[in-house]
Parts: sequence; C-alpha cells; structure tokens
Amino acid sequence: MPPKLDPTAVTYCYLRVIGGEVGATSSLAPKIGPLGLSPKKVGDDIAKATQEWKGLRICVKLTIQNRQATISVVPTASSLIIKALKEEPRDRKKVKNIKHNGNLTFDEIIEIARTMRPRSIARELSGTVKEVLGTARSVGCTVDGESPQVMIEKVNAGEISVPSA
Repeated sequence: MPPKLDPTAVTYCYLRVIGGEVGATSSLAPKIGPLGLSPKKVGDDIAKATQEWKGLRICVKLTIQNRQATISVVPTASSLIIKALKEEPRDRKKVKNIKHNGNLTFDEIIEIARTMRPRSIARELSGTVKEVLGTARSVGCTVDGESPQVMIEKVNAGEISVPSA
C-alpha cells in the first residue's frame, strides 16, 4: 500500500463540471478518495458552488487541506462569453449542439479579457483581447454587430484602441 498522505499538505485538483449539477462520483472518487474525502459530499458542494453557472461547462479548482475541500470556480473564456450573452440555462439532455448567436459589446470583451488576464499567455491586454475574440468566434457570437475576426483585424491595424491595463 502507498504511504498515508500528509493531512496538512495543500493539494490542488482541477475538474471540468457542468454548473449546478451533481457530477458523477465515479469521476471524483479516484482523485479525492485517497485524500480522505467523500466524493458524494464534494460533488454536492461543487453543485452548490457552481449554481450561478447553471448548465455551462466550467472548470473548478479544489483546494484540499486537513480533509477539507474549498471550491473555487476558474471560468474559461468560452464560459464567460456564454454567460455574458445572458442566455437562459438549457437542458443538456434535450438540446444538443446549441448555436450562441448573440451579440456582445467590445467593452464586455475587454471586461472578459481583464478577468482572463492572469491566466493568459499574452504580454499585453490587447493580446488577451484577441484571445477572447478568437474564442467568441468559435462560440459563434458577434461583437458590436461584426464578426470577431473583423474586430481582431481592427485591433491589429490600430483602428480600435485597447486600454493598456
């Protein structure tokens, strides 16, 4: 048998879950079982913590110390964009391959980029804005009534100014 884990050590665990739903305990058990936590209880806690992201796939960070799990939501660019579109939650089992054909303002894109800034690889905020615009293109929404690709070209050309921070 492997040695017992130190209960005072801080362990991080990242999971992709659907917001507001109790995930399969079978996927949680191998990750948090050895740490002495109940997968069912942690699954219920995740469902409570992700209630405002109902119906969206979201990344969750579990911080485990002293057999206590604290849950923090780590939103991805796509989930922030879909949330900014203010679409009502859908039933995943009934509605498949949904098209997100809403419209966002450039200011909303900049706010999303500011949220994503610590996890972005880009050197400047304009690079993060372009990352978010690329994600908006793959989600299928428009920005200020135009394609996100056109907005990326405008940022590159300097027609649209992006704040420095």
